[in-house]
Amino acid sequence: MKLVILDRDGVINQDSAQFIKSPDEWKPIEGSLEAIALLNQNGYRVALATNQSGIGRGLFDMATLNAIHDKMHKALAQFGGRIDALFYCPHAADANCNCRKPKPGMIEEISKRFNMDLKGVPSVGDSLRDLQASAVFGAQPILVLTGKGEKTLAAGGLPENTWVCDNLAEAARRIITELASQPG
Repeated sequence: MKLVILDRDGVINQDSAQFIKSPDEWKPIEGSLEAIALLNQNGYRVALATNQSGIGRGLFDMATLNAIHDKMHKALAQFGGRIDALFYCPHAADANCNCRKPKPGMIEEISKRFNMDLKGVPSVGDSLRDLQASAVFGAQPILVLTGKGEKTLAAGGLPENTWVCDNLAEAARRIITELASQPG
């Protein structure tokens, strides 16, 4: 099985310093939905791992998060794409949970759900914490320059062998071409 792990805000959709708090605020980044469909068409399953501390902060509730994700799933389906598993951390940063990235709890759950070792599995994010959470398991870190990506790149300290891509579309093409040629 081929798997890709994606962050949501700043990778698939536009990010906001004030959080994405409603379906109306969820707007896909150009080319991101097509990129997920392309990954699916090339045999990749897609798992989403997203910090959603807006729930813990009381900015929105579970029904709203579900409505946001419903909008995302419907938009993806229009391109023939799908997300196979969605993991989120609802806790605020001060909750000290194990699921909030950069801690690896969500990524570990993905490993368990798909019953697979994550060594070499592409993991795409726009922040250092996205990459750190999956690097613990030997995943291939991929930084996109959308969302917080440019600031993340400028700050440095990326995990070893991090790929840097302009956006999810470029990351998907690189995953398909470079990882397909590796013995597997």
